[in-house]
Amino acid sequence: MSIVVTGATGQLGRLVIEGLLEKVPADRITAVVRDADKAAPLAARGVTLKVADYSRPETLRGAFAAGDKVLLISGSEVGQRVPQHQAVIAAAKEAGVALLAYTSVLGGPAADFTLADEHHATERALTESGLPYVLLRNGWYNENYTERLAPVLEHGAVVAAAGEGRVASAARADYAAAAVAVLTGEGHENTAYELSGDTAWSFAEYAAEIARQTGKEIVYRAVSEEEVRGILTGAGLPEPLAAILADVDTAIGRGRLAATPGDLSRLIGRPTTPIADSVAVALKG
Repeated sequence: MSIVVTGATGQLGRLVIEGLLEKVPADRITAVVRDADKAAPLAARGVTLKVADYSRPETLRGAFAAGDKVLLISGSEVGQRVPQHQAVIAAAKEAGVALLAYTSVLGGPAADFTLADEHHATERALTESGLPYVLLRNGWYNENYTERLAPVLEHGAVVAAAGEGRVASAARADYAAAAVAVLTGEGHENTAYELSGDTAWSFAEYAAEIARQTGKEIVYRAVSEEEVRGILTGAGLPEPLAAILADVDTAIGRGRLAATPGDLSRLIGRPTTPIADSVAVALKG
């Protein structure tokens, strides 16, 4: 029996593999990747590599075996993810895996923004598959914001269409640790976990934290959804993706990413990482 991680060379996948290596022997870990060369450092540490592509179902058939525990990390190609995820689920079912965990979105069916639609469809496909499942409904990463500090510092402003909405974010490593806990633990079958940070912050508070750590004047500038779309397309994002991300801002304004049920800190056995800590890391980087 292996623990199998798809998308293993992505930002979340790499952290999950690192966490697994601390808990189980490397020869019990399988990394499903599109590019074996990119994953060579994992192979050098004893992790088994399987080359497969979400978009090529025939490549997935050899990725799983009976009794495996699988983490399906959601794909990055928005608009193509439902058939991609369905292909993984079908291959996992055919192989007879013991558990399939999926990185979904905070709120599950209550997440009423466009980016959540493909997660809804994947959750339905997984729960209807008959496989033992775990829904890891991830909230927002601190890094969604702290990895984009350059324009904030340049313009002295945090810009969002979120009004006074709050975000209960956590570090990407926190979500990875939750996945590791599920994959290496017992008794998680057929469960949905609402994963988010312990504390929800507002964009005004976020701006104030950056100002505190840098000594610069940083303000929060609340703008319209249309303005955010324009900023994102001006930065080179395709219009459809810019529209999806701007739509997330307005969902934040409706409180959709503010829930703090505590599932994440309970799973990882420690408090989640505060946004201030991630700001500090980003400023050092």
